[in-house]
Amino acid sequence: MFFESHAHYDDPRFDKDREELLASLQENGVDYIINVGADMESSEASVKLAENHSFVYAAAGVHPHAAGTLNDENLKALEDICFRPKVAAFGEIGLDFYYDHSPRDVQRYWFERQLELAERLNMPVIIHSREAAAETFDIIKISNVRNGVIHCYSGSASMALDYIKMGFCIGIGGVVTFENARKLREVVKAIPLERILLETDAPYLAPVPHRGERNNSYYLKIIAAKIAEIKEISIEEVAKTTFANAYKLLSIDNK
Repeated sequence: MFFESHAHYDDPRFDKDREELLASLQENGVDYIINVGADMESSEASVKLAENHSFVYAAAGVHPHAAGTLNDENLKALEDICFRPKVAAFGEIGLDFYYDHSPRDVQRYWFERQLELAERLNMPVIIHSREAAAETFDIIKISNVRNGVIHCYSGSASMALDYIKMGFCIGIGGVVTFENARKLREVVKAIPLERILLETDAPYLAPVPHRGERNNSYYLKIIAAKIAEIKEISIEEVAKTTFANAYKLLSIDNK
């Protein structure tokens, strides 16, 4: 019983076998999937995917890489998408100062605007932050948004606990299995299981021993096993608790 809180099955890398793969995932214990938008096109594609599969739900938002494509008209269109019945979260949004595909001032501006929209719509947010940990935290803290998940978390344990105090969950994916992920394993050890969501970010960031391959939600069990090892608990407890965490955060009952 697994809840995939972050995947991108609209990605072209799944074009050849998307339907077969999704069917096999459900047969192998992946009960829910949140397919996450990264721009206007993929947000719409995520909704369509969700509408065609009972166990798939969508998130709509514009990733910092695509922040330069946003304008007031697109923001209104994004708001309209969020009213579609199977949209469960707003995202992914945030800051990415590693690639800087959009100018930083543009990223900041549209991150703040999208947070304002998420607050107005009373939707949980999915936050992307890369090489911008302190600024991402400060912008969220200034906002009134207090419900969501910090996706693919890469910050410190102390900051993770500060996010949790604000009301957020922490997204843990395949990176936790990487040999050089000591800091992330310290985060997992430090934070309560009740604030962890499982995610793959498929097709990206496949866990060891599949690193470098196309990722998919079947590998959630590998991530759960690593968390169980770190916390010295059973995989079943990890699966059950993280499932409940995601189900509650994303208000699936209301969809």
